[in-house]
Amino acid sequence: MSMPQVDYKESELYRIRHSAAHVMAQAVMEMFPGQARIAIGPPIDDGFYYDFELPRALTPEDLQAIEARMREIIAEDHAFERQALTGDEARRLFADQPYKLELIAGLEAGGQDEYGAEIAGKPEISIYRDGAFTDLCRGPHVERTGMINPSAIKLMGTSGAYWRGDEKNPMLQRIYGTAWKTAEELEQYVWRQEEARKRDHRKLGRELDLFSVSEEIGAGLILWHPKGGMLRKVAEDYCREEHERGGYQFVYSPHIGRAALWEISGHLGWYQENMYAPLDIEGQAYYLKPMNCPFHIQIYKSRTRSYRDLPLRFAEWGTVYRYERSGVLHGLMRVRGFTQDDAHLFCRPDQMPDEIDRVLAFSLNILRAFGFRDFQCYLSTMNPKKAAGTPEQWEAPTEALRMALERAEMPYRIDEGEATFYGPKIDIKVNDAIGREWQLSTIQFDFNLPERFNLSYVGEDGQEHRPYMVHRALMGSMERFMGVLIEHYAGAFPAWLAPLQAMVIPIADRHVEYARQTAARLKEAGLRVEVDERNERMNAKIRDAQMQKVPYMLVVGDKEAESGQVALRLRSGDNPGAMPLEAFLARAQEEVAARR
Repeated sequence: MSMPQVDYKESELYRIRHSAAHVMAQAVMEMFPGQARIAIGPPIDDGFYYDFELPRALTPEDLQAIEARMREIIAEDHAFERQALTGDEARRLFADQPYKLELIAGLEAGGQDEYGAEIAGKPEISIYRDGAFTDLCRGPHVERTGMINPSAIKLMGTSGAYWRGDEKNPMLQRIYGTAWKTAEELEQYVWRQEEARKRDHRKLGRELDLFSVSEEIGAGLILWHPKGGMLRKVAEDYCREEHERGGYQFVYSPHIGRAALWEISGHLGWYQENMYAPLDIEGQAYYLKPMNCPFHIQIYKSRTRSYRDLPLRFAEWGTVYRYERSGVLHGLMRVRGFTQDDAHLFCRPDQMPDEIDRVLAFSLNILRAFGFRDFQCYLSTMNPKKAAGTPEQWEAPTEALRMALERAEMPYRIDEGEATFYGPKIDIKVNDAIGREWQLSTIQFDFNLPERFNLSYVGEDGQEHRPYMVHRALMGSMERFMGVLIEHYAGAFPAWLAPLQAMVIPIADRHVEYARQTAARLKEAGLRVEVDERNERMNAKIRDAQMQKVPYMLVVGDKEAESGQVALRLRSGDNPGAMPLEAFLARAQEEVAARR
């Protein structure tokens, strides 16, 4: 049976990175004695950073010097020593450090930790010393600097960062670094970073002509080009077929709804900061929908439901709109208008365990079809400061989701307080081809909306009962999912997904007619094919098709035209050679059907 996994913040690697951040800060402060102003330096996923106000911009040579000094400090093997202080003692110690003084004030007032993040209560003020360096910090750290592997640290670069993320505050210089247990792990990480740059979906989106964003239309709003549109269509068609087989019913809903709808749902109370300003229509306020759920609820409510009708599974590829600040928009990954492969399940309480099990298995099976194999689940629990209902109401659904993960033997972690306001949820994250984790599917229990909208069904006893409701977005959004797919495959999609599956390449003009006949036969059989009729050399056409990540290149000349063959080349560079056209067709159809 699967058990919850150890949180990253409790791990040895977290302590190593936190300690490496302090070592880096010491090296920077020594480089600019009396001039540097130090802000915060937490561990983050895969590394750490530290923010500084410095007298000049850092150069690549500076980073090399800082990294070299870090290795010297590690070799000095200083102990990390903790000490608790009063507010006055801390202020005297950091009298020339204005950012630390602001943090100390926040600690004294309560509700903030030393990073400025919100916490409950009033934390103790503490410092850590290692050798000549002292910083405001609660830890944890390794015991000594010598426990950091000097061959497993690297400074990755710099960027600008506003103090506390507010553009009204001073701009600081942020230094990013990474630290690992072994040099081999560092080498793998650096390789992944380089691979990530090559796989950047924004770069590949331009090169492969998949999508774009137009300033005239607006930031965060995606234009799908024909090739990207075909990629998305193929993915959606497969998913729709699977939904139909899985007992889902397709629905469609409008893009706007009256303010009263969002007041009942609670979105105007809990989520308005993420919604766009209302539209005035005949004196009534309407909002662009940030979610599809209230519309599906209205479909449920459109008639009396019997216990025999349940479960009901409504599915929609519904486009929603959420306000995102321009600074966080990022290609397909963070947008303002996106399409969710949304589903809402309505069931009786006695059906809930089976429905959760079913939707979890369904989600995993579809993700596997797209080539994902490595999953990590997160169970998000109640945030008392931002939650509808009482803690007692949250207990049963939270336990139902946890037991579903246990029955599926899925590894999972607890995300304390990370649930949205209307119920606990399971987030399914996948690791891609280079080991990066992506948030995709969400399975969210909701006891709040059935209550708010007064949902009911007539039970076997003839009385009205309240149904349970589950929200499920399998891919999260089509935009984000397409971005993840582009980076997972580096644009070289498996044949079943590839926008263009085969390029027929005539060697000379006299072979164009046979190339057209070949393409027509393949299209008739259901493949997506084009003929490269440009007046270019054959090798240039092959190279261009490889650059466009086309799975199959079919070269045709005199020999192929006379014998009804094609000379097959693969984008990998493999050259299977000449074969009958029907033999290639059988091969391609088998690979497409198998979704390899």
